[in-house]
Amino acid sequence: MTQANVLAQLGSTSGPTFRNRIINGAMVIDQRNAGASTTPTTTGSSVYNLDRWSAIISQASKFSVQQNAGSVTPPAGFTNYLGTTSLAATSLGAGDYFLLGQYIEGYNIADLGWGTANAKTVTLSFQVYSSLTGTFGGSILNNASTRSYPFTYTVSSANTWTPISITIAGDTGGAGTWLTTNGLGIKIFFGLGVGSTYSGTAGSWSGSTYLSATGATSVVGTNGATFYITGVQLEVGSSATGFEYRQYGQELMLCQRYLTVIPATSYIPAYITSTTAGYCIYNPPVALRTAPTGISTSVSGNLYNGTSAVSLTNLTFTGGTTASLIMTGTVASGLTLGYGSMLYTANAIQLTGCEL
Repeated sequence: MTQANVLAQLGSTSGPTFRNRIINGAMVIDQRNAGASTTPTTTGSSVYNLDRWSAIISQASKFSVQQNAGSVTPPAGFTNYLGTTSLAATSLGAGDYFLLGQYIEGYNIADLGWGTANAKTVTLSFQVYSSLTGTFGGSILNNASTRSYPFTYTVSSANTWTPISITIAGDTGGAGTWLTTNGLGIKIFFGLGVGSTYSGTAGSWSGSTYLSATGATSVVGTNGATFYITGVQLEVGSSATGFEYRQYGQELMLCQRYLTVIPATSYIPAYITSTTAGYCIYNPPVALRTAPTGISTSVSGNLYNGTSAVSLTNLTFTGGTTASLIMTGTVASGLTLGYGSMLYTANAIQLTGCEL
């Protein structure tokens, strides 16, 4: 019996798992901000918001990002979306760029064969809702931004969810430039305003760094303009299929490969090494993409000396691998050398350095 027959008998319309190379395309997971609004201020590099999604900007504080911004009704079948709101009427310089994007790990696109004669065609689909109408743009690029495919799509009705589907022939050029490791395989950008330097003709591969298409609508050009998106899917083939829903726990684990957050009020095994310090060992729930380089936290919690809680004065990153993390907790005094112990953290701790 063929796979197609098996799927038909099971009533499946989804086909093989992991059709969608986008993670958190339904905008459900927001470990960093828990639904709070953020305003990207760091220029020239990724500023992450919802899990796996980032803003890339050339000027600070020109738009805000929030899960379910504006509290509009999501499209049928979805409960969440990523929303941006323009904070000023920004005139674009030639070198300006304001983007939403996701970086896809090379392991997850290795089968596409991009950069070879056997490059596979893909289809990008999503649903978009904007206060503006017109031709919008975006682009797909390789890790080094030496290969790019600008695309356009049309929003005809303002403040209405519009389904979009864009088919892209696989790149047969750029041999050796598409990473198939745990590095950055594909960049997908949705333009919120891109200047002429980084805008190119839509619909073909280029050896230039194009982040969007020439003539695309600038969301940041209108104060208060909104751009909402959800149901983002990138799949092999020349037509879009239904959005691939994954279980919440599965989607969360896919996100945790790039961002693991130790929840507030966690208890972590520790070993007392002096009267003022102890090692704390944490094992992430999934294998991390790469070894973490630090932690992001404000200090609040205790080290336990037996059953007695001693308040932390500091918590620092000591080292880690893709499977474990060591932190050093310090206190003013009161610990007993050699005790097995526990770290209690009153606030959430983010492991940093694992994003693409």
